[in-house]
Amino acid sequence: MEPQMGMQQILAAAQQMQQQMMDAQQELADATVTGTAGGGLVTATVSGQGELLDLDIAVGAVDTDDPAETARTIADLVLAAVRAASQAAADLQEQKMGPFAAALQGGLPGMPGGLDLPSGLGGFDLQSPDLGGLAEDDPES
Repeated sequence: MEPQMGMQQILAAAQQMQQQMMDAQQELADATVTGTAGGGLVTATVSGQGELLDLDIAVGAVDTDDPAETARTIADLVLAAVRAASQAAADLQEQKMGPFAAALQGGLPGMPGGLDLPSGLGGFDLQSPDLGGLAEDDPES
């Protein structure tokens, strides 16, 4: 059986994990990912936290002979590009934050089991743009 960690070791490990989480959150805040549709006719750029930053529609996507069909087509392409970019952001979030969720579920080294946190405190919603409340407060919200 492994020796139990002392309180100082537990606190040091928790502080180290907290710093690593903050670093990963900053990487996500600084990152951008893109999604394209229609062979590049529409490109969506999303932050690593899932915020839509830019949308580019190429002139080639517009057919002036059929504006109604063009509008429907562009709308479909925009949706597809935004979904692709959002999925790329979710994948990046999972890559950066997933290890922390696993660590919280599996426990710290030397401790049996997980951290056994009360409901709602142990998991992360990695699909949420704010990373389950881990991101710093947005002054604009």
